[in-house]
Amino acid sequence: MPQLNPAPWFAILVFSWLIFLTVIPPKVMNHSFTNEITTLNAEKLKSDTWNWPWH
Repeated sequence: MPQLNPAPWFAILVFSWLIFLTVIPPKVMNHSFTNEITTLNAEKLKSDTWNWPWH
């Protein structure tokens, strides 16, 4: 039964994962974001509590 022979398929699996782990991540990480992250002010915003009757 030829489908039980793991020799060619295991090599294909290993080489494809090597390509995925060495070539693709640097290409993805080289992209730059258009919006820079800005920090919010340290002051706490005032939030009103809801005093609704729930019964």
